[in-house]
Amino acid sequence: MAINTTYRTQETEIMDDFTLTGEELRAALDQIARINRLLGGNKLTLNGTKELLKKKNSDEPIVIADVGCGNGDMLRMLAQYGAAHQLNFKLIGIDANAFTIQYAQSLSAGFSNIEYVCIDIFSEEFKSLSYDIVLCTLTLHHFTNEQITHIMRIFNTNAALGIVVNDLHRSKLAYRLFELIGFVFRLNSMSREDGQVSILRGFKKNELIEFSKKLNLKNYTIDWKWAFRYQWIIAKK
Repeated sequence: MAINTTYRTQETEIMDDFTLTGEELRAALDQIARINRLLGGNKLTLNGTKELLKKKNSDEPIVIADVGCGNGDMLRMLAQYGAAHQLNFKLIGIDANAFTIQYAQSLSAGFSNIEYVCIDIFSEEFKSLSYDIVLCTLTLHHFTNEQITHIMRIFNTNAALGIVVNDLHRSKLAYRLFELIGFVFRLNSMSREDGQVSILRGFKKNELIEFSKKLNLKNYTIDWKWAFRYQWIIAKK
């Protein structure tokens, strides 16, 4: 099948249905988290967070919101990092799927500084939230360009320190390599299908630069990282 990566696809993903429940979703959440961890995705978000933390007094509470938190794997990693470095983290996982939130809560029962909330990020409730850092790992590509501009404006307004976006580089090679990953890791059909669509909904660097210009961002970096990711860090200070 020929792959066209010239423009972002408008095709939706199975996970875009926020009423989704069940074992297949649970397995897909775990598989996504596992691959993200093994390919260095979590570390990429953590490194971006560490960059922004350089501007924060470590003695003060640090509120970090993770939008599209999935099974909470990233937040548990942050909680462990914070504990190891005497950082007073307050961690908030946000997702629009109630089943996903409940599952993340069950996996994070041993972490007293992690809370989860089921919120539509286009709601007034989300718009009123404030945080020091907001994380968006493999989530931004789920939205249209217009929605991304809207979301990023809210992030930029409400984040005291900044934003860390970790998302996919749209490329034919990334697509083909994911097909191999699907075989090696024996991904279920949801993970395979959504993963392929995710790559075609990913970004090219010039698109992220255009978002930055449209948002009038002054202090940001956009870097390509393995495995076919872009790390977009926006600092407020």
